[in-house]
Amino acid sequence: MWLQRFGAASGVILGLSIGVPGAIEAFTGETAATSLVLGLGVAFAAPAVNALYLHHRERAGRFAALAYAVNLLGLGLFTGVAFALNVVLFYLDDDGAVAALKAGPTGPALLGCAGVFVAGTLLFSASMLRAGVFPKVPAAGYGVALTLLAALAPLQDTPWTSLIHVAAAASIVWLSLATTSRPAEIPALARAVA
Repeated sequence: MWLQRFGAASGVILGLSIGVPGAIEAFTGETAATSLVLGLGVAFAAPAVNALYLHHRERAGRFAALAYAVNLLGLGLFTGVAFALNVVLFYLDDDGAVAALKAGPTGPALLGCAGVFVAGTLLFSASMLRAGVFPKVPAAGYGVALTLLAALAPLQDTPWTSLIHVAAAASIVWLSLATTSRPAEIPALARAVA
């Protein structure tokens, strides 16, 4: 139970660390402060996803376990990418140095990490939707908004990327808060079929 509450709190912190900088950047553009908050806030992703999985695993069965595993691996990889983009590469003044860095093996590695993250995100979103324990809007929003964040991460920030940050944050916070309520009891037959 403690782990569930810790994960829910981590999800709220994660959501705020994505949404607040995203909303601010719509007006200011990317700043050192917003990048730092986003780059460090992703550390709360794994406990948040753990809470989401624990909340719906009985209803989703083996598919949920596979989706959780791929999502956790993708989160681990993309957390490193988000940290590097927001806390390391952001501070490199020379655009040529960043381009040269991405032209080497770093570029394909970043793309590979993003690919695993997107696959895990979509599978986990499908798992939450399939289980029917979470509200449908944030469960679908998790898959759509986080996938868009990964796709847009290497591009310049725009008001649209800020909107996607806010949508992703809202989905994560909503889902995290939903883990604090008990899922409806599942009849034994339904549990056996799942």
